[in-house]
Amino acid sequence: MTSAKAAKDERRRDYKWWMPVASRWSDCDAYGHVNNAVYYNWFDTALTTLAIERGILRAPGQTSIGLCIASGCEFLAPVDFPATVDVGIRLGRIGNSSLRYELAIFIPASETPAAVGHFVHVYVDAATRRSVSLAESQKAAVADLLAA
Repeated sequence: MTSAKAAKDERRRDYKWWMPVASRWSDCDAYGHVNNAVYYNWFDTALTTLAIERGILRAPGQTSIGLCIASGCEFLAPVDFPATVDVGIRLGRIGNSSLRYELAIFIPASETPAAVGHFVHVYVDAATRRSVSLAESQKAAVADLLAA
């Protein structure tokens, strides 16, 4: 989430790429709703799918990999089983060697999120694990996701 807006103030219109994710019975906790740890799985599933689709991950000839160096989540509302949630993603920042992804989970038909989170990926050489600059093609592949 960007520092200018509180998690509770985020809305669907603030996100630019979407993926539906279905809950499973095994996702539920003792209270009968989806366990908070599962929200991170949903974020990771959507983000990895986006990265593969956009050529940020597993691109032919790519020698760099993105390592998650920071993540966070604010839980705002429970998700019950069964449900298919919408995971929205935008880019908070494109750095020289890093990307800050901002994500939110929405229950269908809700304009307010059940959770808001972020992941920061730093790109490193796959062999040496030393930081490398993002390729212009990588930056261009996600530039349309940059938050206004």
